[in-house]
Amino acid sequence: MPRQREIISWIGSNNAYIDQLDIQQFNHLVLGRFGGNSTAGQVKNEDGCLIWMDEKEGWEFVMILDAHRSAESAELVVRQFQKNMSIVASLLSGKVSVGVFSELEKRLLQLFQEDSFLEACRRVEGETACLIAVRKEKYLYWFSVGDCLLYLFHPELIDFGQYQLNQRQFYEWIGQVNTFEQAVPCFSSGVRELRQGENQLLLTTDGLVECPGAVFSEPDSIWQQCKDTATTDSVSALLATIQKNHVRDSTTVVSWKVTIAEAASYASNQ
Repeated sequence: MPRQREIISWIGSNNAYIDQLDIQQFNHLVLGRFGGNSTAGQVKNEDGCLIWMDEKEGWEFVMILDAHRSAESAELVVRQFQKNMSIVASLLSGKVSVGVFSELEKRLLQLFQEDSFLEACRRVEGETACLIAVRKEKYLYWFSVGDCLLYLFHPELIDFGQYQLNQRQFYEWIGQVNTFEQAVPCFSSGVRELRQGENQLLLTTDGLVECPGAVFSEPDSIWQQCKDTATTDSVSALLATIQKNHVRDSTTVVSWKVTIAEAASYASNQ
């Protein structure tokens, strides 16, 4: 895959950001990292992320990871996708087609079930949650193992109280304990049509929602921090709030806005 498509790959063991907020913008995507408060007992960061985008082709690929015991499993997943990203890029090139996301999911499953990858997973210490979001034109595909969270903010959805696309799943991981070692792998996935106008996408590890004081335990509280605000400012404010509330857990947030010109689906009587 051409190097210019790689925006960032990062593992918390390389730079932990403990007691430090790090907010970076890459084109229209914003990455926010906070390693947790040392005064609350934090000593390491086991999060990770991998971000690619192609503005010309009109797509973004975002992965966030939340490991435990060590960051080895997160690093292993990132390496697996770095080696195989040309597969994803080729699927997302050109106009979106009927089978693009079903074929993408098939390829993701192949990567996670590859014999050499499974063998490497058996040798790492610990395991990781993994959330992938892929936006192509006006469609969003997501693939989730574990308890990371994906939000889609749009006024028409918020009117119905809809904010969150996936549900946190506990006891699912990739690594030393591995859902893809089971007879039937366990994961969640889905495809959503983005609405006409401005849509904001936000992925986060669970430190954001498990902060003391439950300041962001409800999706609306995250939306209230994001609405009518530049993405860099809203991500910065989210992380500054959990820092102030003495969160221990590390938190990684990736967010971006997509404006869709095409009309979305409505009920036949609307």
